[in-house]
Amino acid sequence: MSAEFGGRSGLQGKLTQWLRAGRRPKETAGDGDREALLLAAADAGLPLAPAAYPSGYRCSCDRVGCPTPARHPVSFAWQTQSTTDRAQIERWARHQPQTNFITATGMVHDVLDVPLDAGRGALERLLADGVEVGPVAESDDGRLLFFTLTRGTPEDEDEWWPCELDCHPETMDEHPGLRWHCRGSYVLVPPARLPGEDQTVHWVRGPEHPLPDPLSLLEALTEACARYAGEEPDHMGAAWPLRH
Repeated sequence: MSAEFGGRSGLQGKLTQWLRAGRRPKETAGDGDREALLLAAADAGLPLAPAAYPSGYRCSCDRVGCPTPARHPVSFAWQTQSTTDRAQIERWARHQPQTNFITATGMVHDVLDVPLDAGRGALERLLADGVEVGPVAESDDGRLLFFTLTRGTPEDEDEWWPCELDCHPETMDEHPGLRWHCRGSYVLVPPARLPGEDQTVHWVRGPEHPLPDPLSLLEALTEACARYAGEEPDHMGAAWPLRH
């Protein structure tokens, strides 16, 4: 597998130019590329399940006033349905060519989800400092998603941090700053389509990059979010899903 998908070799070296220019690399995956990208995510350990997809400017589901159009799983059993099994993912992708996919967090990986401008600044800083940054996806609704190892599955059940203590996928608009997707949450995995013209979720750094510890990214992300919001970072006041 190449260092970056879609033939975009050397993306990490060009990343600073993209960030400064306000440009973003996009996946324009065809059917074969789409399947390859999904299988690569599964091979990296990200458990996948089918999700809704855009139908014009609406959601493919039959829910009136869907709060997260084209961004939610199609099954209520998505947590148990999520899998890294290649054969199952191939069947889903081929039989449901329009569907998006979510990846369930808090099993193998978490996702630190930040506003796009804050995330771009933090990513540039992290790479400049030589920090090992894992996969990063960009969503055209204005978010940058940092994929990390999970800290949500300790041996002691009482130490589990459910995502509902931070934000729930259906109430994410109430949390404009940093969102920590862990146990009980999910995010769209690239390539995915959003409602609207040419709106996607696409990789900036693909899933071939090893998942880092979230704490190695947290300080840079919280500080970037505070600057983005025009506030002072509050490291002590934030309740993070840390193991005791």
